[in-house]
Amino acid sequence: MINQQFWENKKVFVTGHTGFKGSWLCMWLSDLGAKVTGFALPPSTNPSLFELCKVEELIENHHVGDIRDLDFLISAMKQALPDIVIHMAAQPLVRESYKNPVETYSTNVMGTVHMLEAVRQCKSVKAVLNVTTDKCYENKEWVWGYRETEPLGGFDPYSSSKACSELVTSAYRNSFFGQENSVAIASARAGNVIGGGDWANDRLIPDCVRSLLSNQTIKVRNPDSIRPWQHVLEPLSGYLMLLQHLYEGGSKYADAWNFGPLDSEAKPVKWIVEKVISSWTPKINYEQDTGSNPHEAHYLKLDCSKAFYELGWQPRWSLEFTIEQILAWTRAYMSKKDMRAFSLEQIKEYTTWK
Repeated sequence: MINQQFWENKKVFVTGHTGFKGSWLCMWLSDLGAKVTGFALPPSTNPSLFELCKVEELIENHHVGDIRDLDFLISAMKQALPDIVIHMAAQPLVRESYKNPVETYSTNVMGTVHMLEAVRQCKSVKAVLNVTTDKCYENKEWVWGYRETEPLGGFDPYSSSKACSELVTSAYRNSFFGQENSVAIASARAGNVIGGGDWANDRLIPDCVRSLLSNQTIKVRNPDSIRPWQHVLEPLSGYLMLLQHLYEGGSKYADAWNFGPLDSEAKPVKWIVEKVISSWTPKINYEQDTGSNPHEAHYLKLDCSKAFYELGWQPRWSLEFTIEQILAWTRAYMSKKDMRAFSLEQIKEYTTWK
């Protein structure tokens, strides 16, 4: 359902392109023939997927900048004259948001405002996607998935800031982009994204990988917490399909969209950790981190019926196979393989999956 002919030579402006999701997205867009301009801070981890896969070599322009710098952002976007804007730049971590709430809000809320202001200044743009999170919903700890019409909320600064980003997107769409033939703007709320090449702190899979590589016990904060886990390529495929519809169908698709796994794939943390351990040699153990940790949601699932029926999107890989792919990526990294080639091969495997 991803149309290579559509993406061939499309000019795409990606904020946050040096991050984990952004790097996978840029590799995929490049492989589709798109001309990508990136705008982001330098990679926040060492190692990073962006540097391991030499993503800078694949894109047209690489701007090192802060999304909070409005003038620089406008200048970069006007220089690129993109057809499509994908906004992924963010402070993406819940626990970090407790430590640095001001930075979290300024990046995630005003960063969205700045992106949309830059779009207003750039007449070439036809479609915009603001990538937020499943955590933007008011979490009531219930057992069914949240739909796009559920109330927004957020217990912690990160989740709250992403709910604010959704409200900003809606306000700008209604106030400045509501006319016929105007820019079509949508937002995407994905589940817990995992995959090879994520080195962030305080995330389950990166924590597991670091323990595997150092042969140390995995520390787990909330073993019984349930999340909508999915391989990074799952929501990225949804973003690309949504943007195709948004670009060609306009206001009909200018709305909020969930991209998550099937209900059966929402598993507790300990299920993930035990699956990782059972598939790795040498064997290691895990234990619960009994230290003082800030509040994190216990139960969270998404209802993706809208994307299933209106876009024809659906997840392809089971959670079990996703973990196999992550461990295969990790083994390739340990073996010092060409990680760009390996990652592109995983993208090819995903797109040809039956």
